[in-house]
This record gives sequence, structure tokens and C-alpha cells, in this order.
Amino acid sequence: MKRIALIAHDGKKAELINFILQNNAYLKDADLFATGTTGNHIEEAGFEVTKYMSGPLGGDAQIAALVATGEMDMVFFFRDPLDKHPHEPDVQMLMRQCDVHNVPLATNMASAKLMILGMQYRES
Repeated sequence: MKRIALIAHDGKKAELINFILQNNAYLKDADLFATGTTGNHIEEAGFEVTKYMSGPLGGDAQIAALVATGEMDMVFFFRDPLDKHPHEPDVQMLMRQCDVHNVPLATNMASAKLMILGMQYRES
């Protein structure tokens, strides 16, 4: 079963939920993990999700640790590049861990859609 982390900055949470709903057929069979507030939105949309702390409180670092220990297959992190984020060092660390451990990372809707299409192709 796929282990997928779902994270979104406040300005991108609605976009992430829309993406999840549009890709329900693929994501319903995955183990979903999220940072706190994003996880609450995912639950409200009807999905089961394992929640960690909110990003600014350490949730991004918790997800990065899962990436580093081989416990995450892909990460969808819808970032808001037009806003300041006090936990930017944690965000950068998560992205670095994805690069170091060769874990696919999508930071916007377009790259996330391509990742899903690629995984579906690989599985067929």
C-alpha cells in the first residue's frame, strides 16, 4: 500500500482538498499522512488520515523523519510561494530529505497530477 504525505500551506489547503477529491480513486487505497491542520481538512473531506503536529509546531519535521527512515513513498506539499512562513527551515529540510532519499515530491497541482498519472502507469 502506498504511503503518501499530504501537506499544504494555509493559502493552498482548499486546492489540496480539491486535488484529493479529484483523485479519490487512486488515493482511497493509500495510507495517508498529514500535518495537523491539513489533516483536519482531509478528515472533513471524508478521508482517513494519520495526523502529526501542525507544520509550524514540528509536523513538517515529523514527515521529514518518515521520509528519512524509508516510511514514506511520496509527498504532496502544496506550498504557497507568495506568503512568508516562519517554519521555512523545516520546509526546506523536508524537501532536502525527499531529494536525499529519492522520494517523489510534488509542490503544486500540476506536478501532483503528473505523479499520480506516473504511478498509475507504473502499476498497470
